[in-house]
Amino acid sequence: MSNPDFDLDLQSAEKEMDFSDGERIVLGVLDGTTPIEERVEAVDRGNVLVLAVEGDLNELASDLAPAIKKRGGNLVHFRKFLIVSPPDFEIDTSEL
Repeated sequence: MSNPDFDLDLQSAEKEMDFSDGERIVLGVLDGTTPIEERVEAVDRGNVLVLAVEGDLNELASDLAPAIKKRGGNLVHFRKFLIVSPPDFEIDTSEL
């Protein structure tokens, strides 16, 4: 059932949003080709990373995980993804 009085203009809303200081969800691949510093800087800017893991997670995240944890950030492995968030962004795993 649609409501003719409700008009949501998503394109206009997106134009009004300011993502210049981070606060985005960044999709990527964790395969060892992107420098760890780049990932850490993205999280430091307030972004959440959703990284498809291609390879051994323990090996691929061996430098990233301690750097994120040191800053108070969060990491969660969910299925074939590693979700990385800044300190002020909680990852809720209560429904897993």
